[in-house]
Amino acid sequence: MSRIQASGERVAANVERVIVGKHAEVRLALVALLCQGHLLIEDVPGTGKTMLAKALARSLGCSFRRIQFTPDLLPTDVTGLSIYNQKTHEFEFRPGPIVSQIVLADEINRATPRTQSALLECMEERHMTVDGVTWPMPVPFLVIATQNPVEYEGTFALPEAQLDRFMLRIRLGYPDPLQEVVILDEQKRRHPIDELPIVAQVDELLEMQAGVREIYVDSAISDYIVRIVNATRNHPDVYLGASPRGSLALYRAGQAFAALSGRDFVIPDDIKLLAEPALAHRLIVRTAATIRDVDPGLIIREILDTVPVDARPLAPGARGPLPT
Repeated sequence: MSRIQASGERVAANVERVIVGKHAEVRLALVALLCQGHLLIEDVPGTGKTMLAKALARSLGCSFRRIQFTPDLLPTDVTGLSIYNQKTHEFEFRPGPIVSQIVLADEINRATPRTQSALLECMEERHMTVDGVTWPMPVPFLVIATQNPVEYEGTFALPEAQLDRFMLRIRLGYPDPLQEVVILDEQKRRHPIDELPIVAQVDELLEMQAGVREIYVDSAISDYIVRIVNATRNHPDVYLGASPRGSLALYRAGQAFAALSGRDFVIPDDIKLLAEPALAHRLIVRTAATIRDVDPGLIIREILDTVPVDARPLAPGARGPLPT
């Protein structure tokens, strides 16, 4: 696991040359990548959402494409389409920007539901069907979608089915004053992204993704995850709780976070740290609770305070209660 930790720290440090002062958020982006999940970044413009995706792709030597979602964007603008070749008298498929290892879906909530749905098959099934022909997505494949939580005019809210396909949701937020000074100094002459080196190869990333699946998860941890997710379904302020896909996302994220921390087993603190980014966007809060300014993140934190950690052995042969 030390190899995964070393590689992860190398990639994170490289990305943080561009994204200043956001160590926790960069690690969460790596968690989604190692779990072969997808990431939703919800924040105001200018906080570094696009730069995070670019820096991650450059650090790993992955192909990168950016799709600017607008109301007039068509599904074929995302997936590609077949064009008739007059020389060969045959239709040739021209792949769209979705066929890339890291895809930035910028302002995804500005596209129509029809275009948003074009992403569903690609994200979940990791292939797309165009004119009856199925085309696989490249490996690795990560969709990083962004949306502005403040400006809603001319937008189309993501349906629950699509939100559920994002493994994690994060917010970058504004930098601290000292960090903002560093950003200004580093971009005095040129942007750091222009000189960002490749610090890990795609083959190394695939080995890390395979290694994450071998992280040990005790049955007590699995039970703890299920009890947290079940509590979201029974909370009085929640109309619709997290699905089993949310349980699996929290399980996989725990494995990746443990590996990045240099451990070959998951502890309850990993689950507590990851619960909000993995589950909050999957909850639908009742209207009455929304009026009282109750948000999903607050509900998750309340559940973590009330759901106890079961005291059972952590790893094979381990003694004593689970550390909290």
